[in-house]
Amino acid sequence: MGEQAQLTRDPVFFQTAGAGRGTPQLGRGMQFFGRLVNTLSSVTNLFSNPFRVKEVPVADYATCSRVCEEGQLVLFHNVPNHTWDCILVNPRNLQNGFRLFQLEVEADSLVSFQQYSAQLPPFYESSAQALHLETLQHLTDLVRSHPSWSVAHLAVELGIRECFHHSRIISCANSKENEEGCTPLHLACRKGDSEVLVELVHYCHAQLDVTDNNGETAFHYAVQGDSSQVLQLLGKNASAGLNQVNNQGLTPLHLACQLGKQEMVRVLLLCNARCNILGPTGYPIHTAMKFSQRGCAEMIISMDSNQIHSKDPRYGASPLHWAKTAEMARMLLKRGSDVNSTSSTGNTALHVAVMRNRFECVMVLLTHGAHAGARGEHGNTPLHLAMSKDNVELVKALIVFGAEVDTPNDFGETPMFMASKVHKELQDILHISRARKPAFILSSMRDEKRSHDHLLCLDGGGVKGLVIIQLLLAIERASGIATKDLFDWVAGTSTGGILALSILHGKSMAYMRGVYFRMKDEVFRGSRPYESGPLEEFLKREFGEHTKMTDVKKPKVMLTGTLSDRQPAELHLFRNYEAPEVVREPRFSQNIHLKPTTHPSEQLVWRAARSSGAAPTYFRPNGRFLDGGLLANNPTLDAMTEIHEYNQDLIRKGQGSKVKKLSVVVSLGTGRSPQVPVTCVDIFRPSNPWELAKTVFGAKELGKMVVDCCTDPDGRAVDRARAWCEMVETQYFRLNPQLGTDIMLDEVSDAVLVNALWETEVYIHEHRDQFQKLVQLLLSP
Repeated sequence: MGEQAQLTRDPVFFQTAGAGRGTPQLGRGMQFFGRLVNTLSSVTNLFSNPFRVKEVPVADYATCSRVCEEGQLVLFHNVPNHTWDCILVNPRNLQNGFRLFQLEVEADSLVSFQQYSAQLPPFYESSAQALHLETLQHLTDLVRSHPSWSVAHLAVELGIRECFHHSRIISCANSKENEEGCTPLHLACRKGDSEVLVELVHYCHAQLDVTDNNGETAFHYAVQGDSSQVLQLLGKNASAGLNQVNNQGLTPLHLACQLGKQEMVRVLLLCNARCNILGPTGYPIHTAMKFSQRGCAEMIISMDSNQIHSKDPRYGASPLHWAKTAEMARMLLKRGSDVNSTSSTGNTALHVAVMRNRFECVMVLLTHGAHAGARGEHGNTPLHLAMSKDNVELVKALIVFGAEVDTPNDFGETPMFMASKVHKELQDILHISRARKPAFILSSMRDEKRSHDHLLCLDGGGVKGLVIIQLLLAIERASGIATKDLFDWVAGTSTGGILALSILHGKSMAYMRGVYFRMKDEVFRGSRPYESGPLEEFLKREFGEHTKMTDVKKPKVMLTGTLSDRQPAELHLFRNYEAPEVVREPRFSQNIHLKPTTHPSEQLVWRAARSSGAAPTYFRPNGRFLDGGLLANNPTLDAMTEIHEYNQDLIRKGQGSKVKKLSVVVSLGTGRSPQVPVTCVDIFRPSNPWELAKTVFGAKELGKMVVDCCTDPDGRAVDRARAWCEMVETQYFRLNPQLGTDIMLDEVSDAVLVNALWETEVYIHEHRDQFQKLVQLLLSP
């Protein structure tokens, strides 16, 4: 017991036991006491700062001995406190003063006194504001923090205008401090103080062209600040500093572009800053591109449009070569940059983007017409470079846009040869693409003597119209003739309608592929339903704002639309020809409240396209028209019916000699989505929360199923079309690739769409015999 009692009295043991158990109140009390001591210590340190400026009566120092005296500054030896106190006697009230410091070491007090006595007089002599407690504190802190500063530097940081009229401050206006070698003017520009700047330039005659240790002028400092007004003031005075390069080779304009300060770029250009001064990365426009500063690049181009074509002397590269992001590349291309411009080594911007693995940039360039097979340095095509990067995504994109696998470089290596050195997936990709014909030139050879007609039908499907484009490109490649001249009738729904009009107006499918990739980013913005404005502007841009449907006669084109101003809704065909008499019978005469449709000769092309593509939930109706896909997403049977009625009309009019037999029908889809299982489509009156959830889910699935069945372009729609063609001895071709994933009508991912186009290429390869047969029939006399 005695030994245990001794252990309990041991201080260490007591602390451990108390902290762990048995004395919680005592532990908490000790913690509170510790915090209190720390707080009091912090407060004591705050108020014991020996350099804290304090207002004091001068009489308090009547019994103290004066150690030094300079102007209004006096150093007292405060014997009772064992300190040396520096007092600034207020020249406007000699009874009061400011204790500037209170030090315990005489040597330290003498050094500080000499600093203060050398730097403070110009301030308290020229400005009453300098004698405010807060201002004095700031000033003395600056003196100690920046011992190499002149009084003019201090005046800039203090920002009191009256001080700049003092002779001593004026005499130091162009002095350099030791650390950076910056002048007072440099500091004022960095600080962005326009009032101080005016004082320095006009009253103190500060020089604008003085450089600091880094070779930077006042203009460089102003760019680094936040005030464009300071830069404007500097620019009013002619100065070589405006275009001076610093030790890193940067002019103020280069620096502004690097920092992304668009407003500074604007002001510098208005002050006549030069755009043709070479920096480390070329001209200022190249610097803006390197650092992806879009606003700065746009500002330079808007001020000098020629800058978009400028080549940097080091690489001979255009700004487009320097583009690191899709946004930057897109901006340059919209402003007229040459997408196939080459550098001094022969590389295009596409070569550079592939080398840097910039997929988004690659897609922007390809969709704006970059040559996928362009030969660059050492004869390498972008596909050679993609193979060396072992990048499957880039390889697919390049092949989809026409890159050839058997083009040799200067060393005799083809992409196909390089594929043998990488993994099997790339080998398979190149093997499929090898079966395609090389790049081709289309001829316009409409056979007016053809005794039979060809019909092309294009499904709806939003951005998946890209699949149709890829199929048409394959047909054009195999035939060597443009789609416009292969077919006599073209029918389209929604996106198929837009493509039908594109064919009518002679737009190439390669061009339309790029247009679709660009269009999706303009149109599918925000949330559904999307604003109609961007889609309508796109259609006007492509087809003209005032172009009528009947302005171009061949081939005959029909677009499906759904008239929704009546019950039941009715299928309407937008035509570029006069409708057959049987259709022309005005159905609205049956009901005087039904508004007649616009005559083809008065129907605007862009409005017809907009009406056919008014997909519910994606876009709002175009007046009384909804998407044609609601009644004819696969327009084949409706098109065949229209052709039959048209020919019967000719016969009734005694023009039977003009009738041509329909010999070939080609129906192109936008890709089949994979089938997925559905667990519940039942709808019933729920009696509990669980049944309510099942009913909601079932209603959703049933609604989707109804919509999909009504708009399904495959299945029985294809079976019926094939059966009718067989009955009238017409060759029927349905081409519609199976896609690996369900792609939405408003898909915007380039990678997803490129993969869909690649699946289309695989489909074309697997059905090459069918394509060959089709082309032979289309080319037969």
